[in-house]
Amino acid sequence: MRKSSSGLTDTGIERILELSADAQINRREAAKDSPMFHNLTGAIAAYGKALALFAALQQREEFYAIISECDLSNGVVERKHEVHQYVA
Repeated sequence: MRKSSSGLTDTGIERILELSADAQINRREAAKDSPMFHNLTGAIAAYGKALALFAALQQREEFYAIISECDLSNGVVERKHEVHQYVA
C-alpha cells in the first residue's frame, strides 16, 4: 500500500543526489570567491537539507509499513482466537 509513495521518495532522493553532484562539480570549476562559487555552495547546502527531509520521510514510510504489517498480523491472530472461543 505504501510502496508507490516509497518509490516517489526514492526517485526524489536520486534526483537530489544528481543535482547535488552536478553542483559540486560546477563549484570545483568556479573561482573560490566568485558569486557563482557562493551560489553553488548555498545550493549544495539546500540539497543537503532536502536530502535529510526525504530520508526522514523514507524512514517514516518504512516505519508505518512495519506497523501496518504488525497490526494486520495481530488482527488476524485476535480473530482466530475469537473464532475458537465461539466454537468451543
